[in-house]
Amino acid sequence: MSDLPLDQVRTLLAVVDEQSFDRAAAVLHVTPSAVSQRVKALEQRMGRVLILRTKPVRLTESGQVLVRFARQLTRLEADTRAELGLADSGPTTLPIAVNADSLATWFLPALAAVPPEPAICFDLRSDDQDHTATLLREGLVMAAVTSAPHPVQGCTATRLGRMRYRAVAAPAFVSRWLADRPLRQALPAAPVILFDRKDDLQDRFVRSLTRRPATGGVRHYVPSSESFGDAVAAGLGWGMVPELQLSARPRHAAPLVDLAPDRPADVPLYWQQWKLDSPALATVAEAVAKAAGEVLRS
Repeated sequence: MSDLPLDQVRTLLAVVDEQSFDRAAAVLHVTPSAVSQRVKALEQRMGRVLILRTKPVRLTESGQVLVRFARQLTRLEADTRAELGLADSGPTTLPIAVNADSLATWFLPALAAVPPEPAICFDLRSDDQDHTATLLREGLVMAAVTSAPHPVQGCTATRLGRMRYRAVAAPAFVSRWLADRPLRQALPAAPVILFDRKDDLQDRFVRSLTRRPATGGVRHYVPSSESFGDAVAAGLGWGMVPELQLSARPRHAAPLVDLAPDRPADVPLYWQQWKLDSPALATVAEAVAKAAGEVLRS
């Protein structure tokens, strides 16, 4: 790999992980100017732009290829040092993408079940389950909980199960917005809660009722799984809430109305990870699959 200076490749990875040249310099114990020079030299050697100097920085397609290589190289090096029992091998860092609802319900207990040795540092990135595979494709993470069943290039995909959602609302909200007409007529015009602008679960549910595209109306964006449920309970709008969250609500909490008990929405989840012989990655994959098997629908 003489055409790819490893110090320059590792510097590119540090810039991506730290999301800035200054923070990458602090991690690498060099000056920001040295980081910039290394990345520029690598781009000149490759004859193409690798990273866009935006805030935060973004990789080009060529940069994604090099970052995947750098992350695999770093992981293999760390695993090798650990197997050799080198004292300075340090903990293993695993960047993992996971959808917010899994993170708020079953995923953290899965990580807590990972054996303490060898030591693993979890670097979690949260995104919509329809988009976590993109982080894999870009080389930003080594594994992901995703709704994408087809493996990203260079990855394997294992089915975890189905996360079931229910369309729910507060009783007062139902009385105000949904009591006078059939659900398929009233729901499209009622205020709705969405996680963010990538979240189309509510719109898909409306389309399943009406067979037509979702219409406009009041749309509240609440980018937190816990606060999403709180917003629904407060009567700001209706929303699709995971059954796992509904079952974990305190007994004294305000009740929520299931708007369509016979129409649950199931989202299949998969574990995708790089094809890499990494003991740390294999250990985490085993713990995730076990936890998912216990709480997700088969």
